[in-house]
Amino acid sequence: MVTLTELILETFGLTKAFLGFTAVKDVNLQVRRGAIHALIGPNGAGKTTVFNLLTKFLPPSAGRIQFNGRDITRVKPADVARLGMVRSFQISAVFPHMSVRDNVRVALQRPLGTSFHFWRPAASLDALNPRAEELVEAVGLGAFIETPAVELAYGRKRALEIATTLALDPEMLLLDEPMAGLGQEDIGRISTLIRKAAESRTVLMVEHNLSVVADLSHTITVLTRGQILAQGSYAEVSANPEVREAYMGTGHA
Repeated sequence: MVTLTELILETFGLTKAFLGFTAVKDVNLQVRRGAIHALIGPNGAGKTTVFNLLTKFLPPSAGRIQFNGRDITRVKPADVARLGMVRSFQISAVFPHMSVRDNVRVALQRPLGTSFHFWRPAASLDALNPRAEELVEAVGLGAFIETPAVELAYGRKRALEIATTLALDPEMLLLDEPMAGLGQEDIGRISTLIRKAAESRTVLMVEHNLSVVADLSHTITVLTRGQILAQGSYAEVSANPEVREAYMGTGHA
């Protein structure tokens, strides 16, 4: 039984309706501190809607969200990020014509409460270089530090996105389909990055690749029709007959 002190994120009756259609209904999610927690389910199960609710890109129709013991149900997205819960998106979001280093330096300014100083000399950001270079090396992009992001292969763009997300120093990292569009070699690289990132933070991810989910996740929550169907380890949820019928047998996440 998970005790309250072990939880970093919890939802109570989380619900979202769109013009009469209920996309998420009465979701009671519990995420343990320090865990890699996967959110899976058939297409249309409500996974992305849950992510949008958690990160405040959508307001809930009903229910409550608690992060680190604090009610964040009505907190704005930028303030949730400042509290330590940061989301990376399914589509790589980097500045294409900036170098790898400069992309990370932009992100490093966010915790300082300032926006990127486009009008100031580049030398004014040199103090951020050591940490930027450390993050670039950590995600395996050291050889590409001066390369414009637009010239990176897709898998390396995803690695850069993780570096920019880690630059915000989140306590909890939400990843929306981190393996989408990646080849097998890149999947291995990004899996290693996620595991390394989780050494000092909590990770909640939506992921379609079941082998990745099985390899990385401590806990899995299965959604179907906007509701939680099952939760547990991969062995537990994959052995659940209802899960096998609703999800595993479909071949889709």
